[in-house]
Amino acid sequence: MKAPAVVNGREAAADTFNGFTRDELLQVYRRMLTSRKLDDKEIQLKHQSQVFFQISGAGHEAILVAAGMTLKPAYDWFYPYYRDRALCLELGMTPLEMLLQSVGAEADPNSHGRQMPSHWGHKKLNIVSQSSPTGTQLLQAVGCAEAGYRIKLIPELKKRVKNFHNDEVVYVSLGDGTSSEGEFWEALNTACNLKLPVVFLLEDNGYAISVPVEVQTAGGDVSRLISGFPNLYRQRCDGTDPIASLQTMRRAVDNCRKGRGPSFVHAKVIRPYSHSLSDDEKLYRCEAERVEDAEHDPLKRFGALLVEEGVASQDELQQLKDEVDREINEAADVALASPQPAPETATDFVYSPTVDPTSPEFDTEEKAELSGNPGTMVDLINRCLHTEMKRDPRILIFGEDIADCSREESLDLVKGKGGVFKVTANLQRDFGSARVFNSPLAEANIVGRAIGMATRGLKPVVEIQFFDYIWPAFHQIRNELALMRWRSGNEFSAPVVMRVPVGGYLKGGAIYHSQSGTSLFTQIPGLRVVYPSNALDANGLLRTSIRCDDPVLFLEHKHLYRQTYNKSAYPPDHFMIPFGKAKRVREGTDLSIITYGALVQRSLVAAKQAEQQGISVEVIDLRSLSPYDWNAIAESVKKTSRAIVAHEDSLSFGYGAEIAARISDGLFEHLDAPVRRVGALDTFVGYAPQLEDAILPQVADVLQAIGELRAY
Repeated sequence: MKAPAVVNGREAAADTFNGFTRDELLQVYRRMLTSRKLDDKEIQLKHQSQVFFQISGAGHEAILVAAGMTLKPAYDWFYPYYRDRALCLELGMTPLEMLLQSVGAEADPNSHGRQMPSHWGHKKLNIVSQSSPTGTQLLQAVGCAEAGYRIKLIPELKKRVKNFHNDEVVYVSLGDGTSSEGEFWEALNTACNLKLPVVFLLEDNGYAISVPVEVQTAGGDVSRLISGFPNLYRQRCDGTDPIASLQTMRRAVDNCRKGRGPSFVHAKVIRPYSHSLSDDEKLYRCEAERVEDAEHDPLKRFGALLVEEGVASQDELQQLKDEVDREINEAADVALASPQPAPETATDFVYSPTVDPTSPEFDTEEKAELSGNPGTMVDLINRCLHTEMKRDPRILIFGEDIADCSREESLDLVKGKGGVFKVTANLQRDFGSARVFNSPLAEANIVGRAIGMATRGLKPVVEIQFFDYIWPAFHQIRNELALMRWRSGNEFSAPVVMRVPVGGYLKGGAIYHSQSGTSLFTQIPGLRVVYPSNALDANGLLRTSIRCDDPVLFLEHKHLYRQTYNKSAYPPDHFMIPFGKAKRVREGTDLSIITYGALVQRSLVAAKQAEQQGISVEVIDLRSLSPYDWNAIAESVKKTSRAIVAHEDSLSFGYGAEIAARISDGLFEHLDAPVRRVGALDTFVGYAPQLEDAILPQVADVLQAIGELRAY
């Protein structure tokens, strides 16, 4: 340190301290102080019942201010977790904006009153909307970085994607408890495999609520466990020391900016407050441990250092504290006076407010000219993917085994895989490995990465190899994908298409290749669910799925992939079928069957057999399950006065129960008999063909229901 000069009767600090100017050091302190004071203000307001939840970033301030100083707001991308208040302040979020979230104000830029405090999100700063589940942000951050990686490989994308920079970095943070989540390891795996510019910041305060790190982590040290990852630049630092934190974060960010791969910073911090105001750490942390933590408080330590080194006097620090208190109190007054969202806005932004896939804009079905030899559902889905990829370079297709051959040197020597059902055959050959590629065998990895890509403006069309294995991704689908738009108040969206082979009636499919749990997805707001029964509908509905602006679960029944009865000649490249438009596939007057998927054909066969008994049966193919065409259902039931809802899923608690209940509720005066349901037994699909036939609904089951209902 340089020899100090005498200014105003006291020694002034040298020009720099460890490479930082006096103004920089004071700014670091002010930012840390503002973060702590905001925590304290929220705690005060919570005790006054003026805010409804509080979770603090206390003890984490030093490493977070350092991270914010080394990264670029509105240039880099940010996936912070709930402790990252100081980072968001450093990036440019204001105390008022944070307090607006605390009070649930509509003007809150994080979520417009829809999320709890400290669930960060800021469109202008590239802080992507974050949620409560720990660890879900990690794969999304990797997907965000991968978007930049793909943009570099695909020249056409640079003109189509906004806010891309060649040296951009993606920041993602987590607590030590979150490192136990499988998605943490999946994220590291992909980031290292692709050498993506992701800075992983582990803020290790030693506790996941009440569970200490040695219980969470083998050996109590995450850094040791990840030491084998290639291309990963690893560092440790005292995250309560701003100077050490700044130096560490600068190296980590520089490594990413230079394209050397991901960086991992393990910062040891403290948690001087309880996990949240809903927690009391005195119940599980002894006094000696809490006192030891307090001795490492970054705010107290750094303030003492500034005084000791002559950077500022105690009076100057007190003056700074008074200024911060005044700023926060004024912001709190404004926030408390700011109105909450109007009740009638509760359903705004569940779906895209600007692109309506149920509208006439998406209806080119009538008088569409078909050409060529009839193709199967596989053929027409493949054709749709091909024409859409040709139309829009933003479309990326990935999943397990969907490429022709990952080892490109062998591509000309082999026929190519193209998916286990050949649905994506030759797409890699035609559009290259930058746009069509295999993923690890990890379903959450597929969907999480796709969310990150979609928030950057790309259009991922991913495949989950079997519906039966979608469950590891359910967390990402339910809590992230479907919620991104609503929870951010339309600041962010993730219009991902998930293609998923589904259903039974394939001999030998058994328990884990025959499931049909559609109701678990149709009850998720924000998610479109589509289920074609034939080749032509699959082509038109998939094109609508790709061109709409919402996440879509596109279910492809495996039994229908190559059936001759549902073949079709090829429609034009603009052919689309809107969501929520059912199709009357058979006219009738005595009874209506509302169905979808594989039960459409079985219902048609049963209807033809019933005709021999003098019963005229109308069959309605829903085609999309969320939304569904209530008008078509009502029109048919009003005409026939009897209704059967038939589906492949288990009878109890299934999709048909919703349709049946609504018919009973809304069309009661038109009914001449109770609404019947036909579905699978309330069990799983067995391997033995005779067992499978008994479990899944057959033509005979539908025919029996027709006869019984007509005779009622």
